[in-house]
Amino acid sequence: MSDLNHPDILWQLATLAISLLLAKLVEGVVRERVAARATPDLGRARQWGRGSLKRVIFPIAALVSVIFSRWLLRPVMHTHLLTLALPLLGSLAVIRLVFYILRHSFTHATWLTSFERIFATLAWSIVALHILGVLPDMIDALESITLPIGKTPLSLWQILQGLVTVAATLLIALWLSNAFESRLNRAAEMDTNLRIVLSRLLRALLALFAILIALPLVGIDLTTLSVFGGALGVGLGFGLQKIASNYVSGFIILLDNSIRIGNIISVGNDRGQVTRITTRFTVLRSLTGIESLVPNELLIGSIVQNESYSDRQVRVALPIQISYDSDLELAMRLLVEAAQAHPRVLPQPEPGVLLKEFADSGINLELGCWITDPENGLGMLRSDLNLAIWHSFKQQGITIPFPQREIRILGEKNG
Repeated sequence: MSDLNHPDILWQLATLAISLLLAKLVEGVVRERVAARATPDLGRARQWGRGSLKRVIFPIAALVSVIFSRWLLRPVMHTHLLTLALPLLGSLAVIRLVFYILRHSFTHATWLTSFERIFATLAWSIVALHILGVLPDMIDALESITLPIGKTPLSLWQILQGLVTVAATLLIALWLSNAFESRLNRAAEMDTNLRIVLSRLLRALLALFAILIALPLVGIDLTTLSVFGGALGVGLGFGLQKIASNYVSGFIILLDNSIRIGNIISVGNDRGQVTRITTRFTVLRSLTGIESLVPNELLIGSIVQNESYSDRQVRVALPIQISYDSDLELAMRLLVEAAQAHPRVLPQPEPGVLLKEFADSGINLELGCWITDPENGLGMLRSDLNLAIWHSFKQQGITIPFPQREIRILGEKNG
C-alpha cells in the first residue's frame, strides 16, 4: 500500500494503460485477419484453434507487453504494480480459454455466459486477495466457523472447497458425456432412442461419480450425506413423486420404443410431431408452430394415438353430401378422380367412396384416401380435395344440397 504514495506509481499506471491499449489494438488486428481467412471448409481443429486465439489474444498480448515493460523499467524504478498485474492477466487468459473450451463442448448451454462473469469475478477476487495477503486470514476465519452435520462437523472452508471441487468435476463429467453423446450421434446404425438412453444414463452416472470423487478430495466424509439422503427420500415420497414418476416414465418411453423422435401423436387435445424426448417431458410441435410440453407420466398412463408407430400410412376421410336428383355413380367417380389427382394421395391402397346413408337433405358419401406424410398436416389436403370436388361437381351439374325448411301457418282466418 505504501507504493501508492511513491512517485513511480504514475509511470507504472501509464505503462499499464499503454500495455492494455496495445493489447486491444493487437486483438483487433488478429480478429480481422482471422475473419478474413475464415472459410467454411476449414477443419474442426483449425476452427477451434482460431476461435481460442480470438478469445485469449487480448490477455496474452497484455501479459507479454507488461512483462516486457517491467523488464525495461526494473533497473530505473519500482515495478510492484506491474508485478501485481501479471497474475491478474494470466488468470484472465486461463479463464477465457477454459470457458471457450466449455462453450465449444456445450453448444446449447446458455447459462455459460452468466456463469463466466460470476466465475471470473470470483477468480479475480481470490487472486487479488492473495496478492494483498488477506486470503490466509480469510481462510482461517472460514475454518473457525463449523457446522454440525452428522457426526463430523464441517467448516465453511471445507464446504466452499467441496462446492468448487464438485463444480469442477461436474463440468469435466458433462464434457465427457457431451463428447460421448457426439460419438453416439454419429453412429447412424444405432437406434435413436437407444442413443438417447445411453447418453442420459452416462450423464447421470458421470455426475454421480464426480460427486463421489470430489467430496473425499476435500476431506468430507460421504457418511455425512446420509442426513441429506434421508431428507431427499422424504421429499421424493411427498413433494417430488411427480418428478420421479416423469423421470422413470421417460426412460420407459425411450426403452420400449413406443414413441420415437419424428412420430405424429395425439394426447388428449394435443397433436403434433415429437421433436424431443427428455427425462421429464416430451415436446410436441404442431403445424401451427406451437410446442406442447407433455409430461412423460401422461404418455404412460393415458391413451396415445401414434399415427406413425408401425406404419406411416394414414387414412383421410372426407364427408360429402349430394342432392337426390344428382347422378350418384357419376358423383362417386368424380370423388375418386379428385383424390387420384392429388400428389399426396397414394395410388395403393386406392381411394374409395362409401355411401354412408340417405339423409334428410341428401345422400351422404365419404371419400377415403391414404397418405404417408401425416406430419405435413391434413388441413391443406382437405382444402385441395374440396376445391377439386367443387369444380368437378359444377362442371357435371351435381349439386350439393343445403337445409331447407317449409313453414305452414294453420288456422288462419279469411277476411
